[in-house]
Amino acid sequence: MGRILAIDYGRKRVGLAVTDPMQMIANSLDTVATHDILTYISAYVAREQVDKFVVGLPKQMNGTNSESMEYIQPFVKKMRELFPEIELIYVDERFTSVLAHKTMLDGGLKKKDRQNKGLVDRISATIILQTYMESSR
Repeated sequence: MGRILAIDYGRKRVGLAVTDPMQMIANSLDTVATHDILTYISAYVAREQVDKFVVGLPKQMNGTNSESMEYIQPFVKKMRELFPEIELIYVDERFTSVLAHKTMLDGGLKKKDRQNKGLVDRISATIILQTYMESSR
């Protein structure tokens, strides 16, 4: 059994989270500059077995896709070309940033740490992954 890799894709940074090999636990993995993400994922897939990619799907409150889909769709298309054997699934990412900030507050992080956008992206990716894992059980 391989890992599930969650991707919170943004214009500047990409937050990543991953399961353990048994797909039981979601863990924050890394934050990568958007222009480096395909290289990073290629290297990760070369050293770890990945069964699925879970990509955050940005939706508006009314359920329609947000403007962010303009830059996520080309990324997903490239992912499907590079990794045709790995299933790619979208997961609604509404409220993940809000939940990430709440998680940091609940965890007692100082204000300076809560302003770390890379940390917010990693936590958001972890929430996306947890959402997927809970919905697939």
